[in-house]
Amino acid sequence: MVSIPPPTPLPPAQIRAADDAPASITPVKPKAASSLVLLDMREAVPRVLMGRRNANLRFMPGKFVFPGGRVEASDAEIAAADSLPPSVATQLAKRNRRDAPTPDALALAAIRETFEETGLLIGTKATPPSQPIPQGWKDFVSLGFLPRIGHLSFLARAITPPHLPRRFDTRFFVADAAAVAYRVEGVAHADAELVELVWLPVTEAEQLDLGNITGAILREAARRFTAGLAAESPVPFFHYRNRRFLRDEL
Repeated sequence: MVSIPPPTPLPPAQIRAADDAPASITPVKPKAASSLVLLDMREAVPRVLMGRRNANLRFMPGKFVFPGGRVEASDAEIAAADSLPPSVATQLAKRNRRDAPTPDALALAAIRETFEETGLLIGTKATPPSQPIPQGWKDFVSLGFLPRIGHLSFLARAITPPHLPRRFDTRFFVADAAAVAYRVEGVAHADAELVELVWLPVTEAEQLDLGNITGAILREAARRFTAGLAAESPVPFFHYRNRRFLRDEL
């Protein structure tokens, strides 16, 4: 296993919240979301995929993020080529609301969003299923693939602060970039949600214009790489209480 420089330690049990977005009088319910951290480990120092958000977007304009977005109904309707490891499914089911998406739907949302925002397809060549393809998955399946989720590891979970007008309860997955089976070129461009894609060593990625949680997730990705992507370990859960982000474990 290739070693990397140790990540910058997190503040003890918490991360300072610093967001200048307009406050919301009544906290809104966070929407379920998923994100994928892709690590390219072919070189001595692993690189992570980051995308810069369009400056015209209302949420995190111009920030560098991991590909991801809201979980859609179609993510519970598509058939995957494989299944999540049981330990991952168990961790994803912890401390959830009753209406939370299933573990498989959470993982599939990360695969779909990554494909939509970057053109990177994580799947297996397969004959399309006989049942109708959900609308959000038609472009993916039309290329002759079904999504793969069996290699995903659950990296972290984070809920955005209650004072923000847009809130997300995001599960972050991590995977080796070697899992990418196909690429559609030109998906990131000046008018798209992500205007730029970069592969950078984690230490360099930390110098980009990031949100607080994105930086924390980068450090978790560095830790997971050191331990091995498939290693079973507690999953950090970042959430907001008394105007501070707390770091618990699932």
